[in-house]
Amino acid sequence: MQLVRGATDWPRSPWFRSPLMREQALVLFSGGQDSTTCLAWALANFARVETIGFRYGQRHAVELDCRPVVIAELRKRFPAWARKLGDDHVLDLDVIRSLGATAMTHDVAIRMTESGLPNTFVPGRNLLFFTAAAALAYRREVRVLVGGMCETDFSGYPDCRDDTLKALQIALGLGMDRRFTIETPLMWIDKAATFKMAEELGGQPLVDIILEHTHTCYLGNRERNEWGRGCGECPACKLRKDGYAGYSAARAARRSA
Repeated sequence: MQLVRGATDWPRSPWFRSPLMREQALVLFSGGQDSTTCLAWALANFARVETIGFRYGQRHAVELDCRPVVIAELRKRFPAWARKLGDDHVLDLDVIRSLGATAMTHDVAIRMTESGLPNTFVPGRNLLFFTAAAALAYRREVRVLVGGMCETDFSGYPDCRDDTLKALQIALGLGMDRRFTIETPLMWIDKAATFKMAEELGGQPLVDIILEHTHTCYLGNRERNEWGRGCGECPACKLRKDGYAGYSAARAARRSA
């Protein structure tokens, strides 16, 4: 069985889990590379997919402008996925900014802190994101939450770790008396593999959407580079730039083999 992606026909993706589509998923969708890849993964694996984003006073609020553009491009280029895409939700969580200054929420220089974490770490952010998403999912009869967290290529954030999210999955289920599943398709792969995963899910059209329309840069820079848009120097851009270089080198090697 092949994964249907509109009018384009390329080999079935290894990320397609089952010929029987599961019912619904809610994707934590920021408008960045990782969450866009996870959204494509969900569209390949679920019969209906909704998205949720958060306005929390982030310094790179331009990501909120990118979200509807990415969704529109997915609808346009992938008709089969367009039929599965449901509502998009944006919630206000400005309390995050009011809890204290970080380089993600205030105009301060990015640096390492005494804790060993960069000051781009926003304490509790992903815990709040998943809690709010689960509350919405509860009301919409959705039991699967999808996030782009990863502990392979990441800045050491403790709320991105697999153990944290497994514990949170249990807590959400107990606290709402409903079984939730947290899916993290990128947890054990690096950024180069994330680019490759996007190619396997949606071919070059999906890679092009990621390069042209998604946003990752912590500083909100939208300068176009070979690897996408961003300043090229912040931690998020460096991970993305290095990942694209690794992906491009591996792709060139495959083609010349």
